[in-house]
Amino acid sequence: MIRFPCIAACVLLCTAASPARADAFRVGRLLCLSSPRVGLVLGSAQSLRCTFFYARRPPRQYIYEGRIRRVGLDLGVTSAGSLSWAVFAKNSRVGPGTLRGSYVGASGNVALGPGLGANVLIGGSRRSVMLQPLSIERSIGINLAVGVTNLTLGPRGRR
Repeated sequence: MIRFPCIAACVLLCTAASPARADAFRVGRLLCLSSPRVGLVLGSAQSLRCTFFYARRPPRQYIYEGRIRRVGLDLGVTSAGSLSWAVFAKNSRVGPGTLRGSYVGASGNVALGPGLGANVLIGGSRRSVMLQPLSIERSIGINLAVGVTNLTLGPRGRR
């Protein structure tokens, strides 16, 4: 009896979080390195240094600075970590500021020594670019975090 609602919820979540759309295609990967984080019970903030790896020809890299803020349950301390997203766009014109903007969604993180987390974020610049809704976050520490997340990206130039 309990299995059916669980299976239905998983199917609904996977369908809602799927980035596959007919008008968007993968243009590269965004890799972010985060600063150490101290959970303040009701939230936390981290600085990010991100590199966008453009997958088309000629290959290019663009540097972004960002900030990720979490509001919700956040207990513990983690070291610097990394986050990675696939990047989708409606066309192939990608430049130094294409990914700038604000992304909002939910996140969860558990660490006892090595830790993993997931971020489901939607938003961006003029809605022409999407980050893969589900990213994987790696960190080391003792931490439990669940809540609403806001990621803000600003351009830093070509590398």
